[in-house]
Amino acid sequence: MGLHEIEARIEKAVQDAGRDRCEVQLIAVSKVQPDTRVKAVLEAGHRLFGENYVQEAQGKWPAWREDYPDVRVDMIGPLQSNKAKLAVELFDAIHTLDRMSLAKKLAAQVQSRGRCPDLFVQVNIGREPQKAGLMPEALDEFVSDMRAMDLQIVGLMCIPPEGADPRPYFDTLAEMAARNALKGLSMGMSSDFEQAIAAGATHVRVGSAIFGARDYGHA
Repeated sequence: MGLHEIEARIEKAVQDAGRDRCEVQLIAVSKVQPDTRVKAVLEAGHRLFGENYVQEAQGKWPAWREDYPDVRVDMIGPLQSNKAKLAVELFDAIHTLDRMSLAKKLAAQVQSRGRCPDLFVQVNIGREPQKAGLMPEALDEFVSDMRAMDLQIVGLMCIPPEGADPRPYFDTLAEMAARNALKGLSMGMSSDFEQAIAAGATHVRVGSAIFGARDYGHA
């Protein structure tokens, strides 16, 4: 499909929702994509990318930042606590904060570095045992605890259950964010980002629809 087609669909979804285009950021999910594809999107002018793996991001983005100093890279995959130091060094935002042990590791790194990436709390919106994320009923207390630790919580993230109508889950996340005075909503992927935008998404995460199908066998 490609970057320009996705941008056009976002523009239409934003207009249909009566919102401004500047309210929605497109995260181009570049995990396990060949360098040539990622560089083509960089050269097209896109500057916000998402990665799922710390080591993969470490292997490519520090060098690319030298050529594209205005690029932003967000962590959108599960983050191991022992990778917190690298994550704070590498990423402009982390969308997958979901437990106190990780928060403590991040807080320690933030204190030592004096820099905090934007942080989104991942909510297990469908209460699925196989998925990461905080259970919905634990969110309010968790956000309060994070603020007490001086962590820069800017929003919430979710992945609705596969095969389900995503809109009710997006609406629920938006209600949870409003209740906690959080403006960021990281929700919506290739198959459902228009519905996410209609529900108030501020960040949508689109990968293969921009870059093409991933070949994990050659990752």
